[in-house]
Amino acid sequence: MNHRHVLAAVAATLALGAALTGSRTTDVATLARQIQHEDDHVTALELAQWIKDRKPGLRVLDIRSDSEFNEFHIPSAERLPLEELTKLRPKGNETLVLYSEGGAHAAQGWVLLRSVGFDKVYFLKGGLLDWMDDVMSPMIPEAGISPASDSMRVRVGALSRYFGGLPRVGIVPLSGTHAQPASLSASIARTRRRGC
Repeated sequence: MNHRHVLAAVAATLALGAALTGSRTTDVATLARQIQHEDDHVTALELAQWIKDRKPGLRVLDIRSDSEFNEFHIPSAERLPLEELTKLRPKGNETLVLYSEGGAHAAQGWVLLRSVGFDKVYFLKGGLLDWMDDVMSPMIPEAGISPASDSMRVRVGALSRYFGGLPRVGIVPLSGTHAQPASLSASIARTRRRGC
């Protein structure tokens, strides 16, 4: 989902919320700036590092269905339906990260939580698809290309192995090529058809 689509979803969600409640907690311009500066999301590698480091107050929320959650979920994640997000109340030390299959529903959840006063909330950019690609089966460069690539290779490889992943050495695969369990591949295919 590109930033224009997210921004449109933000505006539509806040307009609907304002119409239903008669008020608005969060300024749309502030949300638009956060989206523009990409302060609304974390990458799969950032989230993996936060989980590995046991970031204080971190809650990872999977907003997919129970069956999808039971099939596969990110370590430490809690299952919380999208419609239940509005029952959450901000806590001072808590950082929330939402994810869905491809990220669209999580981005919408981000809007909901920001509109009710959450400051430390993010969605996982690319959703579970990016987690599978970037953490569970990352493509890493061959050793010796450059000091920067060697550093990245070590860091990404260590994070991947920490979560039980299998780094691959070589050229980045064509878009749409994912190395994931067959059952998750089927779930992702269903989600893509639904546009989530």
